[in-house]
Parts: sequence; structure tokens; C-alpha cells
Amino acid sequence: MAAGVKHDYHLVDPSPWPLVGSIAATVMALGGVAWMKGLFGIPQHNPTLFFAGLAGVLFTMLGWWADVVKEANRGDHTPVVSIGLRYGMVLFIASEVMFFVAWFWIFFEMALFHGNRTLAPIEEVRAAWATWPPKGIETVPAFQLPLVNTLTLLLSGTTITWAHHALQQGDRKSAKIGLALTIVLGALFTAIQAYEYQHILEHKYFFGGEGAENSGLYGSAFFMATGFHGFHVLVGTIFLIVCLIRLMGKGFSPKQHFGFEAAAWYWHFVDVVWLFLFAFIYVVFGGPGH
Repeated sequence: MAAGVKHDYHLVDPSPWPLVGSIAATVMALGGVAWMKGLFGIPQHNPTLFFAGLAGVLFTMLGWWADVVKEANRGDHTPVVSIGLRYGMVLFIASEVMFFVAWFWIFFEMALFHGNRTLAPIEEVRAAWATWPPKGIETVPAFQLPLVNTLTLLLSGTTITWAHHALQQGDRKSAKIGLALTIVLGALFTAIQAYEYQHILEHKYFFGGEGAENSGLYGSAFFMATGFHGFHVLVGTIFLIVCLIRLMGKGFSPKQHFGFEAAAWYWHFVDVVWLFLFAFIYVVFGGPGH
């Protein structure tokens, strides 16, 4: 009966992953509550249940995406299915944009709207900017390691584009080289950021302003914004490594390579977010230090 179906949609085989993933995510969420507050007789600060759920989520991701790759290799991703995959990736990136907006909003809120309300609007903005970052704390110099990381990510954006165009032209060798260079640059970015964090913690940046109002908020917002982006770089690097393995195993073709394309979209998204982070958090709301 299935052989008689004539349409462009792919009806997936029965899959255990939605159920397994839901159970694992629930266990991870409950484990997070147990870790922080204690739950079901589990004492507080016990992370066992959380990491058990996390392991289940990671296992689900591995199995589910492996099935999607098999479907692509079988030719099940028709043009109509590919459009659906593209819409899904676009919506995912849009949701990530909204997540980063939350961290940027902290800086805009504290910098622009917590001034002296008795002043005229333009004077209020100037006064607010003058006290954000809070006085007495030492900020990270923008044009040292952050600038190096900016150049690193910008260069990686050119190498991933080179790899993509090479794949579209059927030049698999150049695609492999461009993709490998992108992975190396992504790893370099992560290493530089780890060194920067170590330097910040050793020299107690953001913690030197005793009595400085909102100094803790500034440090927390800085680490959440840049750290969450760093996590995205790490995930994107793993994404690209998987694409390189598939490319070396004769996966992808000039016309059928959405997995690679999605990785490239994700990587360009990471690039653009970092430009905003560098411009606003390091330069505009960071500066040479207070």
C-alpha cells in the first residue's frame, strides 16, 4: 500500500526518540530542581538525577539525528521536506536570537533606564551611561583578547563560506579544507575565551568595586552573555566536526547538503551575535575600565 502513495512528503518510520526524549527531559528538569532544592527524598546539591536526564537527552539527540542523516542518505528528503527542514532551522535560530536579546536587555536596561529620574531625558541618559559599568570595577579591555576573538570569528565566517561554495561547485577537497580551517578557528576562539575567563577570575575583574552598586549584576550579565555565546561556539564546532566526518565519508552532494547548510547558518548566526557582544558589552558598555 505504501508503494502506491505518490506525494513529495516523507512519512517517517516509527521512532522511539520523541518518547525517550520527553522522558529524559522531564528527568533532567526534575533533577535540576532536586540539585538546587532537593526532591523525592534526594538531598539538596545531589546532581545525580540531573546528569542522568542529561545523558538521556544527549543519547536522544545522537540517535534522532543519526536517523535523520540516514533518511537524507536514502534520498527521503525531497524538496518539500527540505523546505520544512529549512523553516525549522530558521525558527530555531530566531528563538536563539530572542534568548540573546534577554542578556543584551540587561545591559541596556541598567545603562539607559536607571539614571536620575529628576534630570531631563538627555541628561538622564548621559548620567546613566556614566555609571554603567558600575564605578570601582575593572572591566575587560575590548581591544586586546576580545578583538583577537572577533577577528578569529570573522575569519571563520569566510572559511565556512568558502567551504560551502566549494561544495556547491563539487570541489570536495576545498570544502574539506575550508571546513577543517573553520573547526580550528572555532577551537581557537574557545581556547582564547577560556584563557580570558581564567584571567578575569585570577585578577578578580568585576569584584574590585566594594560597595559599588550593581557590580555583581554587571559581572553576572557579562558571564551569562559571553558564556552562553561561548557554549554556542562549542556546539557549532561539534556541528561542523560532524559535517566534516560526513563529508570525508562521501556524504553530501552539490545539490543535497542541507546538514552542511544548516551548520553554516548556525555558524554565521554565532558570528553576528559575537559582533553585537563585542560592540555593546566590551566597547560601549565596557570600555577601558573604571
